[in-house]
Amino acid sequence: MPEQSDVQLDPGRAFAFCRDLWNDSLLAELSAFIEVPALSPAYDRDWEQRGLLDQTAADLARWAESTPVEGLTAEVLREPGRTPVVFVDIPGTGEGTILFYGHLDKQPGGQGWGDGLGPWKPVFDGTRLYGRGGADDGYAAYATLAAVMAVDDQSAPRPRCVGVFETAEESGSPDLDHWLTVLAPRIGTVDLLMCLDSGAGDYDRLWLVTSLRGHCGGRLDVQVLDQGAHSGDAGGVVPSSFRVLRRLLDRLEDSDTGRLLPESFNVATPPQRRAQAEQAGAVLGRRIAERFSWHGSAGPVTEDPAELLLNRAWRPSLSVTGADGLPHVAEAGNVLRPSTGVKLSLRLPPTVSSAAAVRELQTLLEADPPYGMRVRFTPDTVLADGWNAREMQPWLHDALDRASRDHYDGAGLAMIGQGGTIPLMGILQRHYPDAQVLACGVQGPGTNAHGPNESLHLPYTHRLTASLASVLPALCRQAGTDTRKRSGAGPASGS
Repeated sequence: MPEQSDVQLDPGRAFAFCRDLWNDSLLAELSAFIEVPALSPAYDRDWEQRGLLDQTAADLARWAESTPVEGLTAEVLREPGRTPVVFVDIPGTGEGTILFYGHLDKQPGGQGWGDGLGPWKPVFDGTRLYGRGGADDGYAAYATLAAVMAVDDQSAPRPRCVGVFETAEESGSPDLDHWLTVLAPRIGTVDLLMCLDSGAGDYDRLWLVTSLRGHCGGRLDVQVLDQGAHSGDAGGVVPSSFRVLRRLLDRLEDSDTGRLLPESFNVATPPQRRAQAEQAGAVLGRRIAERFSWHGSAGPVTEDPAELLLNRAWRPSLSVTGADGLPHVAEAGNVLRPSTGVKLSLRLPPTVSSAAAVRELQTLLEADPPYGMRVRFTPDTVLADGWNAREMQPWLHDALDRASRDHYDGAGLAMIGQGGTIPLMGILQRHYPDAQVLACGVQGPGTNAHGPNESLHLPYTHRLTASLASVLPALCRQAGTDTRKRSGAGPASGS
């Protein structure tokens, strides 16, 4: 009989278990979660009085304790003024510890949902479950506990599993560092961090996220007059605030290429990440750009898929996301406007400091204002550094690649850098610098997280859940090997 640490899951049985669990009960649980408009604190100042974040946390804790997982405990941690967090602790049947992360807060519902759809109205069409927060990332807690149950179904070894499910990720995770500090004595040493709040390039293989961009931004205001003036009288005498705004942005961005000009905002792409982008680009091809709703003959900045992936993951970019001082076209008279204000959003390479970047940005935009105009840049109060995963150990890569081939019709593991920003990854890695990291998710084509018609692709979720289950015995195996090395014992048979 093989040692317990050598036992591997039957992939077919694991997939069937996860699929049936999702179809029989988890889909209904997640649908009930979608119905609760539990907005993140950044979008609901009265969140504490409203109690919806606390409701979702309590609901998750009750559901977790209702599962048949032996020894599982779940509790909601609360402190005045801090968003609640759900802590789940599951004793292991083998060596090692894994920390599961997910979040329960949501973005605002927004407008533009399709007929019969809505942010707080779960609709399942046989493939996708529509509704706010299902894919981003209310599914995570259910998927991780389902993976644990799939391992137990085969009486295979698994590590101790702890789950931390916060309620302020969409606000930048302001309380996560506090809760991880509070929980540190109870969590102990962590061998593997598993975060499911990210994306996938397609639904045909398991995708691992290797990096995330950082973010900074703020409001840029340019004012030349105290009140508007007739454009025939003032034009040619009074400089346009809009033209000055364009000049200021030209200090920051090459408008022909979109390249950000400050050298400190740009970094060399690590060779390993470039190679991964080329491999992912070969897999995805034109689908990288085709996922967007292009108008007419508009198209991407380049036809090279690898360059598009690198632009999105390792190069800075500027977006103007809002404007003040510009009337609607139908209401715009012949007036030289007194001021123009815009909201700037900068995505930064994973290794660039967001604090340093926003300081340089303010200096760049406010220095030597043209025509003596009033120019003011007001930085956002919330900044986010990017994240670049530490080198993956061979055992984890092999386990993930095997899981992908087992559950995605023979397609191997793919790796991708994401352009979005998730501050929690840096927080988790600071608390557990020696842990391996598995960052993945279900936010693939058509998911539209944060936008209208957000949806969870259920067939991919079934496969992802089964893939996570197969990693748990692999961690036990590696933890046992590491323990024997530290004790000076020889390798076990079959290891």
